[in-house]
Amino acid sequence: MSSFATEVPWPRTDPPALTPGPEQSDLRAAIRGLLAEHSGIEQVRTVSAGLGYSPQLWKTLVDDMSVTTLTVPEDRGGLGYSMVELGIMLEECGRALACEPVYTSAVLGVHALLSADPSQDGDVLAGVLDGSLLATVSALSAGTDHVHAEPTRAGWLLHGTATHLVGGGNADVAVISAQCPDGRRLFATQPGAPLARTERRVLDPTRRRADLTFDRSPANALTDVDATAATAARLGELATLALACENTGIVDRLLEMTVEYARTRHQFGRPIGSFQAVKHRLADLLVTLERARSASRYAAAIYAQDPGSASLAVAVAGAVCTDAAVHAAAEAIQLHGGVGFTWEHPAHSYFRRAMGNEALQGDSRAHRARIATLIGI
Repeated sequence: MSSFATEVPWPRTDPPALTPGPEQSDLRAAIRGLLAEHSGIEQVRTVSAGLGYSPQLWKTLVDDMSVTTLTVPEDRGGLGYSMVELGIMLEECGRALACEPVYTSAVLGVHALLSADPSQDGDVLAGVLDGSLLATVSALSAGTDHVHAEPTRAGWLLHGTATHLVGGGNADVAVISAQCPDGRRLFATQPGAPLARTERRVLDPTRRRADLTFDRSPANALTDVDATAATAARLGELATLALACENTGIVDRLLEMTVEYARTRHQFGRPIGSFQAVKHRLADLLVTLERARSASRYAAAIYAQDPGSASLAVAVAGAVCTDAAVHAAAEAIQLHGGVGFTWEHPAHSYFRRAMGNEALQGDSRAHRARIATLIGI
């Protein structure tokens, strides 16, 4: 074996969690049924135009589906499942275009708070786990936000502005990367901390963003200076994987609705799905869906086995699933003909989510650059 092959961080075995069992199938059926009843496209548009999410559906997701505690270790108050099960949840949320804070609070917020020492949990993590508090996480790369942390006898105080926080308008807790006198740390603001919120105008109204401005806002340090970079990188990979799973669900639903339309829409006395040009494009979309499923589910299974060895698989999933969602949305709009070009059609809402997801974690070009870095080319 060449030295190159031994040095590349390549996942070399089929992870056991790659093959779904009855428990995973039941979980998928349960979450799909729940979202079909409470998160149809008109319901999504209604709640996104109001508060931004449905508190009733969020409570059901937390209480009945355990979305916040699913992957939390049992000794920290969770159920101890893996990213495979959470990936199923995220796929189905993508299919339904759910605007509840699963990605922001149940995935990133929970795992950011878990990075703190267990003795420092306090009531914040418990509140996020039981759904009574909503968390959001800022961009974690250094230099993205302009927030400074000031140490005082009573604790840390934050000054400055963090921008483009998903769900920032409704969040009770914000996880922020802030510059300290001795380096950068991750902080979680205390519930009720004084801050100003400025809603952003965004392409995707189902996933709002806001800027948060802090003025001596009390916060708890989650990491020390030495651990911040590694923790931020891990959370960044988790965000990429979460959106890859969601994008897979988006492609699944777009293909489903387009096939249904091609079967029922008639032209020249025949269903348009019988025309070769349409059939070939739908077949290509099916291949796109299978590529996205393979990439996201494989990455989730590798992450469940060992998060430290999942970097390459996650980067591949980010590249493949981002392209898949954008391509599927564009094809769905085209294949729906004139009606597909109206903003009122569901395909356009999915298109907006796909483009918003791309902006959150980078386009496929950025993920491919990450792949090149990982394999040393």
